[in-house]
Amino acid sequence: QVQLVESGGGSVQPGGSLRLSCAVSGFTLDDYAIGWFRQAPGKEREGVSYISSRHVIYYADSVKGRFTISRDNAKNTVYLQMNSLKPEDTGVYYCAAVRTVKSSWWHPRAYDYWGQGTQVTVSS
Repeated sequence: QVQLVESGGGSVQPGGSLRLSCAVSGFTLDDYAIGWFRQAPGKEREGVSYISSRHVIYYADSVKGRFTISRDNAKNTVYLQMNSLKPEDTGVYYCAAVRTVKSSWWHPRAYDYWGQGTQVTVSS
């Protein structure tokens, strides 16, 4: 059974940091690309970052220089280090998996499996 479980969300003040984890099971992480998405209330789900099975990495312009994605295949886990957080980073963060992205990495429809999400709130 394929599972993706996000953790590490929480509430922080602007300028703070969080590290999200996406633990996967039921498939071999080595063979999959992982995307991080977020969804704010009333807004569409948007792509935040992506890492392929060969460690090709992309970021949304809004998070470049602040967020870092990484993967540890031995631990079946993908991470999203988020620094210099801003109120506009608030939302539910999801990780998603696909063997090969056949369209744009930032499009939710490109992915086959999803986690349940973890809430990130940035507020003073």
